[in-house]
Amino acid sequence: MGRTRENKEEVVADFKGLLKESQLAVVIDYQGLTVAEITDLRRRLRPLGGTCKIAKNTLVRIAVDGDEKWQVMHEHLKGSSAILLVPEDVGGAVKAYKAFQKDSKKTELRGGVMEGRSLTKDQVEALADLPTKEQLYAQIAGALNALATKIAVGIKEVPSSIARGIQAYSEKEEG
Repeated sequence: MGRTRENKEEVVADFKGLLKESQLAVVIDYQGLTVAEITDLRRRLRPLGGTCKIAKNTLVRIAVDGDEKWQVMHEHLKGSSAILLVPEDVGGAVKAYKAFQKDSKKTELRGGVMEGRSLTKDQVEALADLPTKEQLYAQIAGALNALATKIAVGIKEVPSSIARGIQAYSEKEEG
């Protein structure tokens, strides 16, 4: 039984809403995946804020038409398409997908869209090398901690260097 017009409009509206919150959309060929495997992929993406949506290509095209940021997705839509939508942790989500792909050996990454630009399969896979949000926070915290330590040491040195300067000046005056 086909979908009703209202149901199709609901799917398009839902997809548009998810796109508004996303930084990255990755298109994969999901042919051959079981329901359990799709559930596993969704389970892996959920902690990273990502989601996996399966919809007819025609409905996805309707959702992205006229949207400058996403309409380049058209070139990746063919066959059985699933779209991974990632709001924040781009590197982490791509890593999670690659781990899933390695385990299932069934999906094929076609490409993606980020900031209105179409990405090749290789470009999407390169995003997996980006640090996760937690890793970035740790790096920033480490850098701030190191900077605070240097400032504290520098401030601690000021009184002793002033004292040495005064002592040298007074010794010069005496001599």
